[in-house]
Amino acid sequence: MTATRIAIIPGDGIGKEVMKEAIKVLEVLQEQDHTLQIEATIFPWSSDYYLEHGRMMPNNALETLAQYDAILFGAIGDDRVPDDVTVWELIMPIRKQFQQYVNFRPIKSLSGIASPLANGKNIDFVIFRENAEGEYSNSGGRIYNDQPQEMTIQNTIMTRIGIENIVRAACNYAHKHHKTKITSATKSNAIIHSMKFWDEHTKRVLGNTSPTLQLESIYIDALVAYFVERPQDFEVVVASNLFGDILSDLGSALVGGLGLSPSANLNPEKEFPSMFEPVHGSAPNIAGKGIANPIAQIWSLALLFGHIGRPDVEELIVTAIEKVLREGSVKTADIGGQATTQEMGNAICEVIVAMKSIATGSD
Repeated sequence: MTATRIAIIPGDGIGKEVMKEAIKVLEVLQEQDHTLQIEATIFPWSSDYYLEHGRMMPNNALETLAQYDAILFGAIGDDRVPDDVTVWELIMPIRKQFQQYVNFRPIKSLSGIASPLANGKNIDFVIFRENAEGEYSNSGGRIYNDQPQEMTIQNTIMTRIGIENIVRAACNYAHKHHKTKITSATKSNAIIHSMKFWDEHTKRVLGNTSPTLQLESIYIDALVAYFVERPQDFEVVVASNLFGDILSDLGSALVGGLGLSPSANLNPEKEFPSMFEPVHGSAPNIAGKGIANPIAQIWSLALLFGHIGRPDVEELIVTAIEKVLREGSVKTADIGGQATTQEMGNAICEVIVAMKSIATGSD
């Protein structure tokens, strides 16, 4: 049996802490399931690496990562290094070089976690965020620095193929999971070039490939309000890079916070490795205190397993997370408890072991 190769990049801040718990879960899974053949390699690329070497990762890092089946990422960000350096010299090259044009974010109510919304029951939808172009393009510049006529231009780049790719991925997911509706985030009444282009090609792709799916196109300012007022009405949301980024964090807040929220940066064709990461960032204000919630990182590991063809393992991890939360005795501070990062990781591992024992009939 050929082993699946996983590259692990803990990164900065709480990324290092929560990644330890995800690795612990990975090790427990391998102990419990001998059909699970994983070869994991940890890479120290981070802000510490930058301060020592003058770069976020080695010159041949992308060639190295290309040899792996998937990447499990922690978090990046450190007060000692400018944010544009950490993002554009580590995360963005990986996403763009490996054509991870889908950012997939599940927005799902978990047992044991009360939504801040009174009507927040049964929230269960996904966001497909275009992940390779759009508003997050390093095209533009600044001139006349520090002079009265100082000006800057930041270009939004949208391509026909980029829109086709993200909309088609959203449609494929909708069909596979028996969804009936695609919601598109737009602002074409005011952003008359790029967002009209987005609307036209979203409608065209849906009509050509998925005529049975209903398309609703909603202006972004109204959509954020609807997320709060009626989140249970959504099934699959597709959005540009910036709009998807904002909607994803809002969606996470609806179901309990960023500490619970995973994400996947996908190359659906699997020509390149996909990358799986929590959305909470490096959280320097709590780094080193041992109180970060590792659920988002562990759930990201679950998404990784689904991507490599082990949905059974994905379901096992998510079920274990929900069981721990439902029992309620182990919760980190962000969700109303006092447990440490390690205690939460241990609790999830214990449930996985117990569930596997029941499944195999062992004591």
